[in-house]
Amino acid sequence: MHFAAYIAATLVVFSAFVVPPPALAQGIGTSVGQGPKLGEMEVKAYQKIAKDKVAVQLTADNHLARELRRQVMVRLSQRGNEVGFSGGNVMRMDVSYFDLLGGNDRSTGTIGGQPDYAAPGSNPRPELPSNPIGRRDGLTPSTVGPTLRVTLTLYSRDGGKVLWTATGSCMTQADKSQRAGEAIINRIFDSADKNAVGDAGCPL
Repeated sequence: MHFAAYIAATLVVFSAFVVPPPALAQGIGTSVGQGPKLGEMEVKAYQKIAKDKVAVQLTADNHLARELRRQVMVRLSQRGNEVGFSGGNVMRMDVSYFDLLGGNDRSTGTIGGQPDYAAPGSNPRPELPSNPIGRRDGLTPSTVGPTLRVTLTLYSRDGGKVLWTATGSCMTQADKSQRAGEAIINRIFDSADKNAVGDAGCPL
């Protein structure tokens, strides 16, 4: 009798871990948004950007990202925030530029060759056939042109809570990507204090 009661109690406790509560079950798979469409920007202001110091940190350090980080820091300082690379709340910045069509200036024939840093007279590295970037399933590739996407996420200094997020994208050529990024950033900060979805201001 006692053994049967023990088994029943064990099953009840185990089911509490296996079966999620209704509120949690409804949220599974629905909490991640799709994000704005190409050419739009979206701001999610869980809290307003407080007038505290903000450290703007890049997820990938490259020339374009550094130039666009400068514009973010300008707009933050215009709001009255002290800005820097460390200390205070952290704003992570992700800048991605990709061209699914490959572009006309991409070398698709070979990979390898002599690197720029090789000393004069070094033996050249053999060039190897390259694998073109494309779909392997036979489907028609996307017709979307080269795309720039900028994503900003503000975390609190205590506990890493997400306070504010924003993202925007433009279809743009590489030589216009900085101007497109600055336009996205300006549109984001024009609407930074409230939830907003709208045109990203992509240059023509």
